[in-house]
Amino acid sequence: MAAKSNQSVVGLALLLGLFSTLGPFTIDMYLPAFPEIVKQFHSTASLVQFSLTACLLGLGVGQLVMGSLSDVYGRRNPLLISMAFYVASSLACAFAPNIGLLITFRFIQGFAASAGIVISRAIARDLYSGNELTKFFSLLVLVGNLGPLAAPVAGSGVLSITSWIGVFIALALLGTFLLSMTKMRLRETLPLERRSPMDFGHQIRNYGMLLRDRHFLGCMLAQGIMIAGVFAYVSGTPFIYQNIYGVSPTVFALLFGSNGISLIIGSQIVGRLSHRVSEQALLLFGLALALLASVAVLVVATVHGPLFSLVIPLFFFVSAIGITSTAAFPLAMEGQANMAGSAAALLGVVPFLLGAVVAPLVGIAGEDTAVPLGVIILVSSTTAILAYFFLGRSGHASKTNDQKAA
Repeated sequence: MAAKSNQSVVGLALLLGLFSTLGPFTIDMYLPAFPEIVKQFHSTASLVQFSLTACLLGLGVGQLVMGSLSDVYGRRNPLLISMAFYVASSLACAFAPNIGLLITFRFIQGFAASAGIVISRAIARDLYSGNELTKFFSLLVLVGNLGPLAAPVAGSGVLSITSWIGVFIALALLGTFLLSMTKMRLRETLPLERRSPMDFGHQIRNYGMLLRDRHFLGCMLAQGIMIAGVFAYVSGTPFIYQNIYGVSPTVFALLFGSNGISLIIGSQIVGRLSHRVSEQALLLFGLALALLASVAVLVVATVHGPLFSLVIPLFFFVSAIGITSTAAFPLAMEGQANMAGSAAALLGVVPFLLGAVVAPLVGIAGEDTAVPLGVIILVSSTTAILAYFFLGRSGHASKTNDQKAA
């Protein structure tokens, strides 16, 4: 609790939010350069999209590893080491001689960036619980969601004065800044008495306990499947907007970045209403909104409607992600104080692993159709609703009944 007395809530949220933005910047900043990278390496759209898949895999697998390590060794030291690896891998991406090595280095870069995501969430759980956690997490998401808003715009700005190589050099500079912030500003929040033993088997048992918790599992899948749909949007829109609708990289960056605003709106709806509306109700609202928006996207893609008719439902779909992810996190973290790192890791790994699967599928029918994007986000929305109803909601009811009986 010392961290809470030495740093303001806003200051702490700003600091942790900066680490959360590392994931969006790592994913989004090079998106406007996709067509340029295809030409540079004489490659294909699907293969360049696979570099995004590799990054998502690194982000997913890395969170499992870093979440467990942070439960054993504390939050600060694993974050310091990861930021150093992030800087090195970003520079390696910048000077990759071929698409194969770029894909490899992107995996390492994503793995290193994962620490910022999972450990920032674990720190939040170290310091807060209940409604305080919901409010703080909405503030953390507010800062973190500036990443999707700023990253493609920053990437487009870098591309206007240099090549795609400059994007990765800029990411290396961002990593250097975060490394220094970790060293100077971040204090340890996990006391020795609350750390897990240095036992691999114990960590596996922690993950097993979490995956047997129906409530946790349902919230995790609802959040993860929905965010996987966003990765389909992330992977597909550079080609849909620029190749199908003919917009410039700058206009693409503005259109893509506008959905960072929708994420912020969605997360802040949860933060503002958490005192009056339950997280369960807010999560259900977000899931329903995503379903309606994804149906609209598929219809527009099928008839090849005008650009604005595609941008509007995608705006609402992404805002629904802001609602669902912000509401699902505190619901899933209920009762996980002693496994906060492991729980945060699972909540983080599922979106990236699923995203790694769906990202290349957007281009499966070529670069001249948006129908696969509509199908994928509709399937994501429907599956997320089913997961929450059959696991999360029923698991929460069972847990509540058990507590009343006790």
